[in-house]
Amino acid sequence: MATLDLSLDAVSLTAALVDIESVSRQEAEIADAVEAALRDLPHLEVVRHGHTVVARTDLGRGERVVIAGHLDTVPVNDNLPSRLEDGVLHGLGTCDMKGGDAVILRLAATVPEPVRDVTYILYEAEEIEATYNGLRLLAEARPDLMAADFAILMEPSNASVEAGCQGTLRVEVRTTGERAHSARSWRGVNAIHGAAEVLNRLAAYEPRRPVIDGLEYHEGLNAVGISGGVAGNVVPDECVVTVNFRFAPDRSEAEAEAFVRDFFEGYDVRLTDTSPGALPGLDRPAARAFVEAVGGQVAPKFGWTDVARFTALGVPAVNFGPGDPLFAHKQDEHVPVEHIERCERQLYAWLTGQDPAEPTGHGTGEGDA
Repeated sequence: MATLDLSLDAVSLTAALVDIESVSRQEAEIADAVEAALRDLPHLEVVRHGHTVVARTDLGRGERVVIAGHLDTVPVNDNLPSRLEDGVLHGLGTCDMKGGDAVILRLAATVPEPVRDVTYILYEAEEIEATYNGLRLLAEARPDLMAADFAILMEPSNASVEAGCQGTLRVEVRTTGERAHSARSWRGVNAIHGAAEVLNRLAAYEPRRPVIDGLEYHEGLNAVGISGGVAGNVVPDECVVTVNFRFAPDRSEAEAEAFVRDFFEGYDVRLTDTSPGALPGLDRPAARAFVEAVGGQVAPKFGWTDVARFTALGVPAVNFGPGDPLFAHKQDEHVPVEHIERCERQLYAWLTGQDPAEPTGHGTGEGDA
Protein backbone atom coordinates (compact mmCIF):
# COMPACT_ATOMS: atom_id res chain seq x y z
CA MET A 1 0.00 0.00 0.00
CA ALA A 2 1.20 3.50 -0.81
CA THR A 3 2.19 5.68 2.13
CA LEU A 4 2.48 9.45 2.50
CA ASP A 5 5.01 11.32 4.63
CA LEU A 6 3.42 14.62 5.69
CA SER A 7 6.78 15.94 6.92
CA LEU A 8 7.86 16.30 3.29
CA ASP A 9 7.74 19.76 1.75
CA ALA A 10 4.63 20.46 -0.29
CA VAL A 11 6.37 20.02 -3.65
CA SER A 12 7.76 16.60 -2.74
CA LEU A 13 4.38 15.65 -1.31
CA THR A 14 2.73 16.70 -4.58
CA ALA A 15 5.07 14.38 -6.47
CA ALA A 16 4.25 11.53 -4.09
CA LEU A 17 0.52 12.06 -4.63
CA VAL A 18 0.92 12.25 -8.40
CA ASP A 19 2.79 8.96 -8.42
CA ILE A 20 -0.21 7.22 -6.84
CA GLU A 21 -2.40 6.65 -9.89
CA SER A 22 -5.97 7.68 -9.06
CA VAL A 23 -8.12 7.88 -12.17
CA SER A 24 -11.78 8.48 -11.29
CA ARG A 25 -13.43 5.46 -9.62
CA GLN A 26 -9.96 4.10 -8.81
CA GLU A 27 -9.18 6.24 -5.75
CA ALA A 28 -9.02 3.48 -3.12
CA GLU A 29 -5.21 3.43 -2.85
CA ILE A 30 -4.75 7.18 -2.60
CA ALA A 31 -7.67 7.55 -0.19
CA ASP A 32 -6.20 4.81 2.01
CA ALA A 33 -2.84 6.60 2.06
CA VAL A 34 -4.43 9.97 2.85
CA GLU A 35 -6.59 8.50 5.61
CA ALA A 36 -3.65 6.69 7.22
CA ALA A 37 -1.49 9.82 7.18
CA LEU A 38 -4.21 12.00 8.68
CA ARG A 39 -5.11 9.49 11.40
CA ASP A 40 -1.56 9.86 12.71
CA LEU A 41 -2.34 13.50 13.61
CA PRO A 42 -3.86 13.60 17.13
CA HIS A 43 -5.36 17.09 16.75
CA LEU A 44 -7.73 15.94 13.98
CA GLU A 45 -10.94 13.93 13.95
CA VAL A 46 -10.91 11.79 10.78
CA VAL A 47 -14.01 10.41 9.02
CA ARG A 48 -14.02 8.19 5.92
CA HIS A 49 -17.02 8.15 3.56
CA GLY A 50 -16.44 5.96 0.52
CA HIS A 51 -13.16 7.19 -0.89
CA THR A 52 -13.64 10.66 0.59
CA VAL A 53 -11.60 11.58 3.67
CA VAL A 54 -12.63 14.34 6.09
CA ALA A 55 -10.35 15.64 8.86
CA ARG A 56 -11.51 18.31 11.33
CA THR A 57 -10.22 20.39 14.19
CA ASP A 58 -12.64 21.00 17.07
CA LEU A 59 -11.18 23.85 19.09
CA GLY A 60 -14.37 25.84 19.67
CA ARG A 61 -13.28 28.71 17.47
CA GLY A 62 -15.84 31.31 16.45
CA GLU A 63 -15.51 30.46 12.78
CA ARG A 64 -15.11 27.27 10.74
CA VAL A 65 -13.66 27.04 7.23
CA VAL A 66 -13.55 24.14 4.79
CA ILE A 67 -10.51 23.57 2.58
CA ALA A 68 -11.22 20.92 -0.04
CA GLY A 69 -9.68 19.17 -3.01
CA HIS A 70 -10.47 16.13 -5.15
CA LEU A 71 -8.17 13.11 -5.30
CA ASP A 72 -9.11 11.75 -8.73
CA THR A 73 -7.65 12.53 -12.14
CA VAL A 74 -8.64 12.11 -15.75
CA PRO A 75 -7.22 8.98 -17.50
CA VAL A 76 -3.46 8.56 -17.85
CA ASN A 77 -2.01 9.93 -21.08
CA ASP A 78 1.64 8.81 -20.97
CA ASN A 79 2.20 11.44 -18.25
CA LEU A 80 3.25 9.40 -15.22
CA PRO A 81 5.40 9.31 -13.13
CA SER A 82 6.02 12.90 -12.07
CA ARG A 83 9.21 14.74 -12.88
CA LEU A 84 10.67 18.02 -11.64
CA GLU A 85 12.44 20.24 -14.18
CA ASP A 86 13.55 23.87 -13.80
CA GLY A 87 11.11 24.77 -11.05
CA VAL A 88 8.13 23.06 -12.70
CA LEU A 89 6.59 19.76 -11.60
CA HIS A 90 5.19 17.74 -14.52
CA GLY A 91 2.73 14.85 -14.50
CA LEU A 92 -0.91 13.81 -14.41
CA GLY A 93 -2.72 15.64 -11.62
CA THR A 94 0.07 18.09 -10.80
CA CYS A 95 -2.20 20.98 -11.77
CA ASP A 96 -5.64 19.40 -11.36
CA MET A 97 -5.29 19.11 -8.47
CA LYS A 98 -2.71 17.23 -6.45
CA GLY A 99 -0.65 20.36 -5.88
CA GLY A 100 -3.66 21.73 -4.01
CA ASP A 101 -4.14 18.40 -2.21
CA ALA A 102 -0.54 18.49 -1.03
CA VAL A 103 -1.05 21.97 0.40
CA ILE A 104 -4.16 20.73 2.23
CA LEU A 105 -2.23 17.83 3.76
CA ARG A 106 0.67 20.06 4.78
CA LEU A 107 -1.69 22.50 6.49
CA ALA A 108 -3.44 19.64 8.26
CA ALA A 109 -0.09 18.41 9.56
CA THR A 110 1.54 21.71 10.50
CA VAL A 111 -1.29 23.84 11.91
CA PRO A 112 -2.51 22.00 15.02
CA GLU A 113 -4.12 25.10 16.55
CA PRO A 114 -5.52 27.30 13.78
CA VAL A 115 -7.23 30.58 14.65
CA ARG A 116 -10.29 29.20 12.82
CA ASP A 117 -11.58 25.67 13.10
CA VAL A 118 -10.83 23.85 9.85
CA THR A 119 -12.44 20.98 7.99
CA TYR A 120 -10.16 19.41 5.40
CA ILE A 121 -11.96 17.37 2.73
CA LEU A 122 -10.16 15.22 0.14
CA TYR A 123 -12.79 13.62 -2.04
CA GLU A 124 -13.42 11.22 -4.88
CA ALA A 125 -14.82 11.33 -8.41
CA GLU A 126 -14.89 15.01 -9.30
CA GLU A 127 -13.79 14.49 -12.90
CA ILE A 128 -16.78 12.35 -13.95
CA GLU A 129 -20.57 12.37 -13.74
CA ALA A 130 -22.05 14.17 -10.75
CA THR A 131 -23.67 10.90 -9.63
CA TYR A 132 -20.31 9.73 -8.26
CA ASN A 133 -18.99 13.05 -6.93
CA GLY A 134 -17.66 12.61 -3.40
CA LEU A 135 -18.78 16.04 -2.23
CA ARG A 136 -22.30 15.42 -3.52
CA LEU A 137 -22.45 12.08 -1.71
CA LEU A 138 -21.05 13.64 1.47
CA ALA A 139 -23.57 16.50 1.32
CA GLU A 140 -26.39 13.95 1.07
CA ALA A 141 -25.16 11.60 3.80
CA ARG A 142 -23.31 13.92 6.22
CA PRO A 143 -24.10 17.58 5.50
CA ASP A 144 -22.85 18.40 9.01
CA LEU A 145 -19.32 17.65 7.82
CA MET A 146 -19.60 20.37 5.17
CA ALA A 147 -21.04 23.05 7.47
CA ALA A 148 -18.83 26.15 7.59
CA ASP A 149 -18.71 29.92 7.39
CA PHE A 150 -16.52 29.86 4.30
CA ALA A 151 -15.02 27.29 1.92
CA ILE A 152 -11.94 27.18 -0.28
CA LEU A 153 -11.75 24.79 -3.23
CA MET A 154 -8.11 24.32 -4.17
CA GLU A 155 -8.83 23.99 -7.87
CA PRO A 156 -6.04 25.40 -10.07
CA SER A 157 -6.44 29.16 -10.31
CA ASN A 158 -2.88 30.43 -10.88
CA ALA A 159 -2.47 30.74 -7.10
CA SER A 160 -4.98 33.57 -6.97
CA VAL A 161 -8.63 33.84 -5.98
CA GLU A 162 -11.35 33.00 -8.50
CA ALA A 163 -14.79 33.70 -7.09
CA GLY A 164 -18.00 31.83 -7.71
CA CYS A 165 -18.39 29.73 -10.82
CA GLN A 166 -20.56 29.49 -13.88
CA GLY A 167 -23.26 26.88 -14.18
CA THR A 168 -23.27 24.27 -16.90
CA LEU A 169 -25.92 22.27 -18.71
CA ARG A 170 -26.00 20.00 -21.73
CA VAL A 171 -28.86 19.37 -24.09
CA GLU A 172 -29.42 17.23 -27.15
CA VAL A 173 -31.04 19.07 -30.03
CA ARG A 174 -32.61 16.50 -32.30
CA THR A 175 -33.66 16.76 -35.94
CA THR A 176 -35.70 14.08 -37.65
CA GLY A 177 -36.32 13.04 -41.23
CA GLU A 178 -37.24 10.00 -43.27
CA ARG A 179 -34.92 7.22 -44.38
CA ALA A 180 -34.42 6.51 -48.04
CA HIS A 181 -31.84 4.91 -50.31
CA SER A 182 -29.20 7.52 -51.10
CA ALA A 183 -29.60 6.73 -54.81
CA ARG A 184 -33.20 7.93 -54.46
CA SER A 185 -32.61 10.60 -51.82
CA TRP A 186 -35.57 12.67 -52.98
CA ARG A 187 -37.82 9.99 -51.53
CA GLY A 188 -36.58 10.78 -48.00
CA VAL A 189 -35.75 13.70 -45.72
CA ASN A 190 -32.13 14.10 -44.59
CA ALA A 191 -32.00 14.77 -40.83
CA ILE A 192 -28.30 15.71 -40.95
CA HIS A 193 -29.04 18.44 -43.48
CA GLY A 194 -31.79 19.57 -41.13
CA ALA A 195 -29.23 20.27 -38.43
CA ALA A 196 -27.74 23.11 -40.47
CA GLU A 197 -30.12 25.65 -38.93
CA VAL A 198 -29.18 24.46 -35.43
CA LEU A 199 -25.52 25.16 -36.22
CA ASN A 200 -26.39 28.50 -37.85
CA ARG A 201 -28.16 29.65 -34.70
CA LEU A 202 -25.12 28.69 -32.62
CA ALA A 203 -22.75 30.51 -34.97
CA ALA A 204 -24.85 33.68 -34.63
CA TYR A 205 -25.09 33.47 -30.82
CA GLU A 206 -23.92 36.58 -28.93
CA PRO A 207 -22.73 35.75 -25.39
CA ARG A 208 -24.10 37.59 -22.39
CA ARG A 209 -21.46 39.17 -20.11
CA PRO A 210 -23.03 40.18 -16.79
CA VAL A 211 -21.09 41.94 -14.02
CA ILE A 212 -21.65 40.42 -10.57
CA ASP A 213 -19.91 41.75 -7.43
CA GLY A 214 -17.63 43.71 -9.76
CA LEU A 215 -16.62 40.59 -11.72
CA GLU A 216 -17.48 40.13 -15.40
CA TYR A 217 -18.65 36.65 -16.33
CA HIS A 218 -18.79 35.42 -19.94
CA GLU A 219 -21.44 32.95 -21.00
CA GLY A 220 -20.95 30.42 -23.79
CA LEU A 221 -23.23 28.27 -25.95
CA ASN A 222 -21.43 25.69 -28.09
CA ALA A 223 -21.99 22.53 -30.04
CA VAL A 224 -19.73 19.92 -28.45
CA GLY A 225 -20.84 16.86 -30.40
CA ILE A 226 -22.89 15.75 -33.37
CA SER A 227 -24.10 12.30 -34.34
CA GLY A 228 -26.19 10.87 -37.14
CA GLY A 229 -26.15 8.43 -39.99
CA VAL A 230 -27.27 4.88 -40.63
CA ALA A 231 -25.10 3.52 -43.42
CA GLY A 232 -23.13 4.78 -46.40
CA ASN A 233 -26.09 4.34 -48.75
CA VAL A 234 -28.95 5.52 -46.49
CA VAL A 235 -30.43 8.99 -46.06
CA PRO A 236 -30.48 9.37 -42.24
CA ASP A 237 -33.71 9.95 -40.35
CA GLU A 238 -32.13 11.38 -37.17
CA CYS A 239 -29.32 13.75 -36.19
CA VAL A 240 -28.42 14.87 -32.68
CA VAL A 241 -26.37 17.98 -31.87
CA THR A 242 -25.08 18.05 -28.28
CA VAL A 243 -24.87 21.59 -26.93
CA ASN A 244 -23.16 22.84 -23.77
CA PHE A 245 -24.35 26.08 -22.15
CA ARG A 246 -22.04 27.75 -19.63
CA PHE A 247 -24.21 30.27 -17.82
CA ALA A 248 -23.39 33.09 -15.40
CA PRO A 249 -24.23 32.48 -11.73
CA ASP A 250 -27.04 35.04 -11.70
CA ARG A 251 -29.14 32.53 -13.69
CA SER A 252 -30.77 29.56 -11.98
CA GLU A 253 -30.68 26.14 -13.62
CA ALA A 254 -34.34 26.55 -14.55
CA GLU A 255 -33.68 29.95 -16.13
CA ALA A 256 -30.72 28.57 -18.06
CA GLU A 257 -32.77 25.65 -19.35
CA ALA A 258 -35.61 27.99 -20.36
CA PHE A 259 -33.15 30.17 -22.29
CA VAL A 260 -31.77 27.19 -24.22
CA ARG A 261 -35.21 25.83 -25.03
CA ASP A 262 -36.28 29.25 -26.29
CA PHE A 263 -33.06 29.58 -28.29
CA PHE A 264 -33.81 26.30 -30.09
CA GLU A 265 -37.53 26.92 -30.45
CA GLY A 266 -39.06 24.55 -32.96
CA TYR A 267 -36.65 21.70 -32.20
CA ASP A 268 -36.81 18.67 -29.93
CA VAL A 269 -34.55 19.65 -26.99
CA ARG A 270 -33.70 17.12 -24.29
CA LEU A 271 -31.84 18.07 -21.13
CA THR A 272 -29.11 15.54 -20.28
CA ASP A 273 -27.03 17.17 -17.54
CA THR A 274 -27.12 20.29 -15.40
CA SER A 275 -25.23 21.83 -12.48
CA PRO A 276 -25.88 25.24 -10.89
CA GLY A 277 -23.46 28.13 -10.78
CA ALA A 278 -22.29 29.86 -7.61
CA LEU A 279 -22.48 33.56 -6.85
CA PRO A 280 -19.15 35.11 -5.76
CA GLY A 281 -20.30 35.89 -2.20
CA LEU A 282 -17.51 38.43 -1.78
CA ASP A 283 -19.72 40.52 0.50
CA ARG A 284 -19.39 37.90 3.27
CA PRO A 285 -16.93 38.86 6.07
CA ALA A 286 -15.02 35.58 5.89
CA ALA A 287 -14.61 35.91 2.14
CA ARG A 288 -13.42 39.51 2.40
CA ALA A 289 -10.88 38.58 5.08
CA PHE A 290 -9.50 35.74 3.00
CA VAL A 291 -9.18 37.86 -0.14
CA GLU A 292 -7.35 40.55 1.81
CA ALA A 293 -5.01 37.94 3.31
CA VAL A 294 -3.94 36.52 -0.06
CA GLY A 295 -3.45 39.74 -1.96
CA GLY A 296 -6.83 41.25 -2.76
CA GLN A 297 -6.93 40.31 -6.45
CA VAL A 298 -10.03 38.40 -7.56
CA ALA A 299 -11.12 37.05 -10.94
CA PRO A 300 -14.35 35.32 -11.99
CA LYS A 301 -14.36 31.54 -12.42
CA PHE A 302 -15.53 30.68 -15.91
CA GLY A 303 -15.56 26.91 -15.50
CA TRP A 304 -17.78 24.91 -13.13
CA THR A 305 -16.30 23.76 -9.85
CA ASP A 306 -17.62 22.32 -6.61
CA VAL A 307 -17.89 25.78 -5.06
CA ALA A 308 -21.46 25.46 -6.33
CA ARG A 309 -22.10 22.58 -3.92
CA PHE A 310 -21.10 24.74 -0.96
CA THR A 311 -23.17 27.65 -2.22
CA ALA A 312 -26.19 25.34 -2.33
CA LEU A 313 -25.57 24.64 1.38
CA GLY A 314 -25.38 28.36 2.16
CA VAL A 315 -21.58 28.38 2.45
CA PRO A 316 -19.78 31.08 0.41
CA ALA A 317 -16.82 29.61 -1.46
CA VAL A 318 -13.93 30.55 -3.72
CA ASN A 319 -11.36 28.72 -5.83
CA PHE A 320 -7.73 29.18 -4.78
CA GLY A 321 -5.06 26.72 -5.83
CA PRO A 322 -1.73 26.22 -7.59
CA GLY A 323 -1.52 25.69 -11.33
CA ASP A 324 -2.84 27.24 -14.52
CA PRO A 325 -6.26 25.72 -15.29
CA LEU A 326 -5.43 25.89 -19.01
CA PHE A 327 -3.06 22.93 -18.44
CA ALA A 328 -5.60 20.78 -16.61
CA HIS A 329 -6.30 17.49 -18.47
CA LYS A 330 -3.50 18.11 -20.99
CA GLN A 331 -0.74 15.59 -21.64
CA ASP A 332 1.85 18.18 -20.61
CA GLU A 333 0.01 19.01 -17.37
CA HIS A 334 2.31 20.77 -14.93
CA VAL A 335 2.43 23.16 -11.98
CA PRO A 336 5.03 25.78 -11.06
CA VAL A 337 6.77 25.01 -7.78
CA GLU A 338 6.34 28.67 -6.83
CA HIS A 339 2.55 28.33 -7.00
CA ILE A 340 2.52 25.41 -4.57
CA GLU A 341 4.84 27.17 -2.14
CA ARG A 342 2.94 30.47 -2.31
CA CYS A 343 -0.45 28.85 -1.69
CA GLU A 344 0.89 26.96 1.30
CA ARG A 345 2.61 30.05 2.71
CA GLN A 346 -0.46 32.28 2.38
CA LEU A 347 -2.92 29.74 3.75
CA TYR A 348 -0.58 28.91 6.63
CA ALA A 349 -0.41 32.61 7.53
CA TRP A 350 -4.21 32.97 7.28
CA LEU A 351 -4.88 29.94 9.47
CA THR A 352 -2.31 30.95 12.08
CA GLY A 353 -3.14 34.67 12.13
CA GLN A 354 0.27 35.73 10.85
CA ASP A 355 1.03 38.46 8.37
CA PRO A 356 1.33 36.65 5.01
CA ALA A 357 4.16 39.02 4.06
CA GLU A 358 6.30 37.69 6.90
CA PRO A 359 8.46 34.60 6.31
CA THR A 360 7.00 31.48 7.93
CA GLY A 361 9.33 28.76 6.71
CA HIS A 362 6.39 27.30 4.78
CA GLY A 363 6.75 26.92 1.06
CA THR A 364 10.52 27.29 1.27
CA GLY A 365 11.53 23.84 2.49
CA GLU A 366 12.75 25.46 5.72
CA GLY A 367 11.34 25.23 9.19
CA ASP A 368 8.77 22.55 8.36
CA ALA A 369 7.48 20.29 11.08
